[in-house]
Amino acid sequence: MLNTGIIGWTYMSSVVAQNNIHWIRPAKGPPASADEYPASSIQQTVSRSRPFIIPIFIPHAGCPHQCVFCNQRAITGAKSKKPSPAAIRIQIADFLRYKRKHRSLTEVAYYGGNFLGLITDDIEVLLFEAGRFVQTGKVDGIRFSTRPDTIDLTQLDLIKPYPVSTVELGVQSMDDHVLSMARRGHSAADTIKAVDLLKKRNYQIGLQIMIGLPGDSPEKALVTAKKIAALQPDFVRIYPTVVLEHSFLAQMYRQRKYWPPSLASSVSLAKKLFLYFKENNIAVVRMGLQAAEDLDSGAAILAGPYHPAFGHLVYSEIFLDTARSMLDKHKSNCDRVTIKVHPRSISRMRGLKNQNIAILKRDYNIRSITITPDSSLSKDTVILD
Repeated sequence: MLNTGIIGWTYMSSVVAQNNIHWIRPAKGPPASADEYPASSIQQTVSRSRPFIIPIFIPHAGCPHQCVFCNQRAITGAKSKKPSPAAIRIQIADFLRYKRKHRSLTEVAYYGGNFLGLITDDIEVLLFEAGRFVQTGKVDGIRFSTRPDTIDLTQLDLIKPYPVSTVELGVQSMDDHVLSMARRGHSAADTIKAVDLLKKRNYQIGLQIMIGLPGDSPEKALVTAKKIAALQPDFVRIYPTVVLEHSFLAQMYRQRKYWPPSLASSVSLAKKLFLYFKENNIAVVRMGLQAAEDLDSGAAILAGPYHPAFGHLVYSEIFLDTARSMLDKHKSNCDRVTIKVHPRSISRMRGLKNQNIAILKRDYNIRSITITPDSSLSKDTVILD
């Protein structure tokens, strides 16, 4: 055994925490007030596995701005129409049929829009319908994504009666110039304020950031990562900016006012951000856009670093760096090398289309590299024999 690389990044836990929640009695629609709910509480629970997410998309609903990068229908693969209560119930029931036994935490997630920018009645209907499944014990909580500037005491009081466990904020950047160029309509200060209010209500917090926006740079992205880490969210998501048809960014691209970064540079930057968050004990739960039919077909993408396995590319580059570091420390020539990893990490060690193997063979003059599974190892450990 020559060396061991520890490159841990596994998302180990997810916390549901909400104090003194008033919860639902059976009803045909949302209650007139929170007082109609019998008082109970959702205890803090910790899942040893990643949560089972039931996604319900509300593309662009509640958004007061058209950000330069945005085309939610292409991103989510969903129509612009908000889901009906019946459609929500069917979607949740269908997903629950596929839940595996080891997934101990289940959440209904409203994605793709600005949740707290919806009108009050719509917010309550959406939360009520998902809440039915929490009441029956089939679901543990509700999460949604919203803009930082929609978080205030009035909106938090509105959602307090419902079993919301997690709130994700579309932060995108902590640089006000970048936010202005992206036409976000909010500032970095709005994010800081929103996180503070959410922490006081004991919600689990996720922050979503984008790299490669107009006016952005790798240096600014690293500053954004540092400012976000200082807020101590529970997790983050990292998205590369792609140029989608029917977006303002598409116009800028055609007018040569914006040029997206390459896939390789975006992967390398995401890797740096990922490792920084890891060092600060902040989980990165996604890197890259969720694959959707319009994205995978290429019909919606005009340019930019989209790849359906973007996150895999980032992890593979980290594994490659780790193997390089170990081989650099091993001074003697290696004609044959065996690398041990957890069975689920084999593809990451090999890289896409065995690219990592080819690179290591070329750069270190290795004739044979064998990747062997070792289930006793953690998923983020590399051992060189």
